[in-house]
Amino acid sequence: MTATTTLPRTQDLSEGALGTALLHIERGDLPTARRHLAQAVAGGVSAGGNASLFHGAPALEFVLSRAGHAGRDVRETVDRVVDARLAAVRRRQASGELPHLAEFDLIRGLTGLGALLLTRGAASPRLEEVLTYLVSLSRPVRVEDRELPGWWSEVGPGGEEMDGGHGNNGVAHGIAGVLAVLSLAARYQVQVPGQHDAIEVFARWLDTYGGCYWTTHDQLSAPAPPEPEPARQSWCYGQPGIARAQQLAALVLGDPARRRTAEDTVLRVLTDPVHLGRITDASLCHGWAGLVTIARAVADDSPAADRFTLLIEDLNRRLAADLDRLPKPGFMEGRGGAQLALDGTNTTAWTSALLIT
Repeated sequence: MTATTTLPRTQDLSEGALGTALLHIERGDLPTARRHLAQAVAGGVSAGGNASLFHGAPALEFVLSRAGHAGRDVRETVDRVVDARLAAVRRRQASGELPHLAEFDLIRGLTGLGALLLTRGAASPRLEEVLTYLVSLSRPVRVEDRELPGWWSEVGPGGEEMDGGHGNNGVAHGIAGVLAVLSLAARYQVQVPGQHDAIEVFARWLDTYGGCYWTTHDQLSAPAPPEPEPARQSWCYGQPGIARAQQLAALVLGDPARRRTAEDTVLRVLTDPVHLGRITDASLCHGWAGLVTIARAVADDSPAADRFTLLIEDLNRRLAADLDRLPKPGFMEGRGGAQLALDGTNTTAWTSALLIT
């Protein structure tokens, strides 16, 4: 494995050739997948600070493992990436600083790396250490004599300073992703001390604040929870992605009321013309592909799956109509990911990269 400083986007699962390879692996077309994999690794593979589930060696392991071909050298490189991230966490915690989103989120951080380790199919001390760290985010911290959630961050998803900091609620960059990976781990019988309590803490937070993309310092101080914001409802941010995380939490906690609420939330979004009118493309990240993938998973885990049948058919029609308008070829915002959703199969468990399954 070669660490590089100038990195081609081809090794990026979000936009590069790795995402296209993933589509062909799911379809069983391994010769075509190999051509895209060769393109992805031609410029080197990052094992540095920017390596994550969606970039570099961890992204390569995820895609190769969908075909059952992730070798020891790739896994050992990923293990070193995880160990370096955990060491950085310990240094940050010792300094008393708040975490950046990139420390723990799905796209760049330890939630994504935990999701990858979970796909290896067996518990390991390294996976348990990642889960233990994610559990620790459920414990409040004190900053300037103020109690804040343990995942409170001073900067936003793009690294921008946010006055007073914020608590990010999304799946891609926020606490819903942490909730989802802890719930999926528990579902697969991988558990660490405090995991169920942490799931309850994150789920209750999202009960109160999950109607907004993130929670600001002023909202945290307000006497009443914020009203849900009139924003695009998608996988990355918004109620559908959060609702799937809540449904997974409910299944682990044995909470039928929470499960019904989560399922009803998805139904409400998918039957609201105002919400649907804010979806403007076919992508997985924030478009029709993400919505239909969530709807299928929610239906599969619902005792009333038939409530979703017509809605899934409608989403498929919308996805098919808009797919060719996507300008990019990749996984998260491009045609590759949208086509995966439209094909409707999950033989390789590709949806685990989104923490949907």
